[in-house]
Amino acid sequence: MTGIQNQPRPQDARLEVVDVLRGFALMGLFLVHMIESYELYWIDPKPGVIVDTVFLLLMGKSFSLLALCFGFSFFILMDRAAKRGTDFSLRFAWRLLILEVIGFLHSLIYRGDIIQTLAAMGLLLLVAHRIRSNRALIAAAIFCFAGPSLIFQLVAAASGAGWANGQAMSSSDPGMPLYVSGTWWQVLQVNLWAGQVPKYWFFIEYGRLVQILGLFLLGMVLGRIGFFGRLGEFRRQRAIALGIAIVAAVALHFGREPLRLAFAELGYGPAAERAFWTLTGNWLDLAGTAFWALLLMALYESRLRWLVHPFAPAGRFTLTFYIAQSAIFVPVFYGFGLGMWQVWSQETRLIVALAAIAFQMWFAAAWLARYQYGPIEWVWRALTYWTVDVPFRRRISSVGAPAQA
Repeated sequence: MTGIQNQPRPQDARLEVVDVLRGFALMGLFLVHMIESYELYWIDPKPGVIVDTVFLLLMGKSFSLLALCFGFSFFILMDRAAKRGTDFSLRFAWRLLILEVIGFLHSLIYRGDIIQTLAAMGLLLLVAHRIRSNRALIAAAIFCFAGPSLIFQLVAAASGAGWANGQAMSSSDPGMPLYVSGTWWQVLQVNLWAGQVPKYWFFIEYGRLVQILGLFLLGMVLGRIGFFGRLGEFRRQRAIALGIAIVAAVALHFGREPLRLAFAELGYGPAAERAFWTLTGNWLDLAGTAFWALLLMALYESRLRWLVHPFAPAGRFTLTFYIAQSAIFVPVFYGFGLGMWQVWSQETRLIVALAAIAFQMWFAAAWLARYQYGPIEWVWRALTYWTVDVPFRRRISSVGAPAQA
């Protein structure tokens, strides 16, 4: 057991362990983006050991982990304001509007941006915050995780509804040809709207919007009960949950294909089969998300904390790194830049991604030794409070160590 002298204060543990989760999720999402050449992989998918492993371990899980952290961060902001005797609701709505603008600008570079979606969905947290019953919120989260929109699609398709049996709206993508061979100006133009439409249809048709809401609610409730702030008190519950997550993930991974074949024999048609496959895939992603979150917390609380602690600084650079990643590597892969999406092998993309991850983790730690925030995080905070009087540089103590401002 780790000695008491090595345990952080509850407030520090709550914040740092969530930074670890957020940093891991960000780096995992980046690794997925690199392996899929920022979406261009799907033009001509070529499965392989590297692609299959990265997608299995991280695709859908990293994004979900970020959504969970987003819900927790909402709780932190509202809770701190409440302790100061103020209502943060209007300022949080303004904060989300700023984030929406940041996401829009980022989506001009990379249409797969998730910032806009998280910001828009975040408004629902202001409604959920008024619900004081944690049981009601957990019930709502479970309902979201069950995949009601996909179940509705499945039933409609199986019943012969025309709209449910038509071609998926997300399958029509006017942007992809321009990403491959268009100019920068053409990419920017298509990303203004036409290229965004398939993404939002994907979120709707594949149940992602409902899943995000469930993760938001779960993150908020975990904040309310002090799940991240009092790690020791929830150690037993986390161990049980981790075991359940592992069993569920393994069962879904190996059972999805037999279930799909059994469902296909019922003869409800391709659309119903697609909805069923997506539904089981979303459940697998949720099990994987729970696995990663619980494993990272267990490692953070143990003597192996050194394995996960380096993710914490990156977790405080979420906006800056997420946007910088696209700004650098979209031109590497896309036709208006180096066009390496067909040139780099799976191995090359993996090596470059891991090297970039190592650099980001080092850079974040070095930067935060001198500065309070990442550049875009500072801008977001300054605009949130409509003031530039937000400490940026850390004060240096008399012995040369950075001190908190």
